[in-house]
Amino acid sequence: MSPEIVAHAVKAYFAAIKTMDASIWVGNFAEDAEAYDPADAPPHKGHDGLRQFFEAIAGGFKEVELTADQVFIVGHEAAVKWTGRGVGKNGKSVHFEGIDVFEINEEGKIQKTRAYWNPSELMGQLQSK
Repeated sequence: MSPEIVAHAVKAYFAAIKTMDASIWVGNFAEDAEAYDPADAPPHKGHDGLRQFFEAIAGGFKEVELTADQVFIVGHEAAVKWTGRGVGKNGKSVHFEGIDVFEINEEGKIQKTRAYWNPSELMGQLQSK
């Protein structure tokens, strides 16, 4: 698999987050994809599970964006160090960081992700006074 195919899948994933449109985001994944987000949580499986996960996260924000700071591609996988910024529906600004590891299938779709970050840190920022 070419690095360009992997890079395109990663770029599309991050662009879709900014749209806050679950259909666009889910469209980047294989039908039987798994997302471990965070990495130690049970996976969100298939398009239905991914859509529910995305809608739950995006539902707390007026806007959110993840920027791919560094992308490292090896074979059909990529590790991405990212920075997230957003504004909650409560008006609070948040900043958070993490690393996602992507596995891309032969069709150029995301087959599996593992996200290494701290959701409780993000929730703390949204709930702070």
